[in-house]
Amino acid sequence: MSKNILVVAGDGIGPEIVAEAIKVLNVLQAEGAIDVTLQHALVGGAAYDAVGDPLPEETLSAAKASDAVLLGAVGGPKWEPLHISKRPEKGLLGLRAGLGLFANLRPAILYPQLADASTLKPEVVAGLDIMIVRELTGDIYFGQPRGVETLPSGERRGINTMVYTESEVERICRVAFDIAMKRDKRVCSVDKANVLECTEMWREVAIKTAADYPEIALTHMYVDNAAMQLVRAPKQFDVMVTGNIFGDILSDCASMLTGSIGMLPSASLNAAGQGMYEPIHGSAPDIAGRGVANPLATILSVAMMLRYSLGAPASAERIESAVSRVLDQGLRTPDILSAGMRRVGTVEMGDAVVAALSTPD
Repeated sequence: MSKNILVVAGDGIGPEIVAEAIKVLNVLQAEGAIDVTLQHALVGGAAYDAVGDPLPEETLSAAKASDAVLLGAVGGPKWEPLHISKRPEKGLLGLRAGLGLFANLRPAILYPQLADASTLKPEVVAGLDIMIVRELTGDIYFGQPRGVETLPSGERRGINTMVYTESEVERICRVAFDIAMKRDKRVCSVDKANVLECTEMWREVAIKTAADYPEIALTHMYVDNAAMQLVRAPKQFDVMVTGNIFGDILSDCASMLTGSIGMLPSASLNAAGQGMYEPIHGSAPDIAGRGVANPLATILSVAMMLRYSLGAPASAERIESAVSRVLDQGLRTPDILSAGMRRVGTVEMGDAVVAALSTPD
């Protein structure tokens, strides 16, 4: 039976990088390796410009009916003057909430060919392979009360609330533990339990849930120390599990260990295995339309989609192998360019992956 993929390219470089990812899907489809149907919809600033809403009801309905969603990126300075309820990011948050995408998987893997692209010493990052598991539908992004109020004095006060229930913490910890069981069986739970009661509870629930996974070595780390340790000695981590805001920050920090945020894919999953797949970088409006954006994170997001939602792990491995072989060829977009390498643009990089995918290892 054909699998339905909803494609929402979004804003900025989103349409450019998604176009290259679709080329990869088309090759696999033509070979008969996968059977997928692509449907396209608007989200973010593009949706606001078209219909006045960053998440049209048709888009959300189509997403709910799909087997997986492929997202480019949303946002840009053009829409920053809008009320917060109409900004592109509300479209992204609405998709996550509407689909119940509570588990965000963000791998930070250093391809050996890119060791020189990292700002850290090669010996610090060589062999890096971390999986950051970020809770995605709770925390300060969704907690109530929130907003800006005016005090009797006339001064404004902004309010955002960090909120988690025990069940929310337990389910994300189970995702992390299940992933770790297929890796090195080590999980570091990141919190701020020394000052935030919400994350003190998080730690308690993590410890309780770990009792069901006797093979897992569970450790705990405050988020500020975790940020420092990611830069000091990142290979000490196997799987990291944390809340929404801490995961947002730490995963971006980890991305730079790999040489470029343009290399990192992500998967956001619900309890049924339906997922939204996207590069972790933003819409990069400063380079949009110039043909220089790195499409590899989006292409690797397709690999994650095939593995986690579409039941095609062999095709996922083929994509990852093709990306590695393209890097072996010395092809580099500007964000990962180093001495002696050949600079290419978005389309040329996508074409190179397609060519590698069509050539036996």
